Amino acid sequence: MTTAPPTTAPAATDTRRGRGIPHGALGAAGFAGLILLLELLPRAGVVDARFLPPFTEMAVALSDQLASPAFWDALVATLRGWIIGLAIAMAAGVSAGILIGSVPALRAATASTIEFLRPIPSVALIPLAVLLFGTDMRSTLLLVVYASFWQVLVQVLYGVTDVDPIARDTARSYRFSLWRQVRTVLWPTALPYVMTGFRLAAAVALILEITGELIIGSPGLGNAIAVAKSSGAVDTMYALVIVTGVIGVGVNLAARFTERRALRWHPSIRREVAA
Repeated sequence: MTTAPPTTAPAATDTRRGRGIPHGALGAAGFAGLILLLELLPRAGVVDARFLPPFTEMAVALSDQLASPAFWDALVATLRGWIIGLAIAMAAGVSAGILIGSVPALRAATASTIEFLRPIPSVALIPLAVLLFGTDMRSTLLLVVYASFWQVLVQVLYGVTDVDPIARDTARSYRFSLWRQVRTVLWPTALPYVMTGFRLAAAVALILEITGELIIGSPGLGNAIAVAKSSGAVDTMYALVIVTGVIGVGVNLAARFTERRALRWHPSIRREVAA
C-alpha cells in the first residue's frame, strides 16, 4: 500500500514567503536611512554643513522652490528638452536600425562607422554645440539626441539580427510585401530590443539634458543648479539635485511601465507578472 507524499512543506514555504518583508518596505526603509544619515552627518560635525547642509534645510529650500514660478519654468524646460530629444532619438534609431539591419551590405558598410562614432562621449560635442547654437536649448538637444540615438540603434540592430531566418524566408516565399514582412516578422522579434533601447535611452536622455543645462547654461534645472552653486545657495542646490533624482525615478518607472504594456504578450513579461 502506497501513501501520498506529505504536502506540508509547500505550505510552510508559502507561509515563509508571505511573512517576508515586501520589497517596497525595504526600499522605503533604505530611503529613510539615507535621509537620517544626511541629517545627522552635518549636525554631528562629520562633514562641513557649509558644503552639505542637513536634510531639513534642503527640505525647506525645496518647499521654497516649489512656490517659485522660476522653478516650474526650469522644470518644464528640462522635461520639454528630454521629451523632444528622446522622441527624435527613438524615431531615428528605430528607422535607421531596421533599414541597416535589413540590408546585410549596408550593415557591413556602416559597422566600422558606428563603432567609431558610438563611443565618442556626448560631452565632447559641447564646444561644437555651443559654436552652432550658443546657449540655446538646441545645444542641449544635440547632446541628448546624439547620446540616446546609439542606445536605440544598437538594440534595434540586435533585434533585426535575431529574426528567425526561416520565418523571414517563409514570408518571402509567400511574397509578403516589404511592409508586411516588417510588420509581421521583423517587428515582433525586434520589439523587445526596441523597448530595451527605449528604457536605456530615456535615462541617458535625462542625464544629458541635465548635464547640458549645467555646463552650457541652457534653460532648465541644470542651469538652476549651476546658478544656485555660484551664488552660494548650497541648500537650494541640493534641493534641485533631489528634484532631478525624483525625476529620474519617475522616468525609470514610466519606461518600465511602457515596456510591460508594449510587451504584455511576451513570455518574459508573462513570467514576471505571474511571479
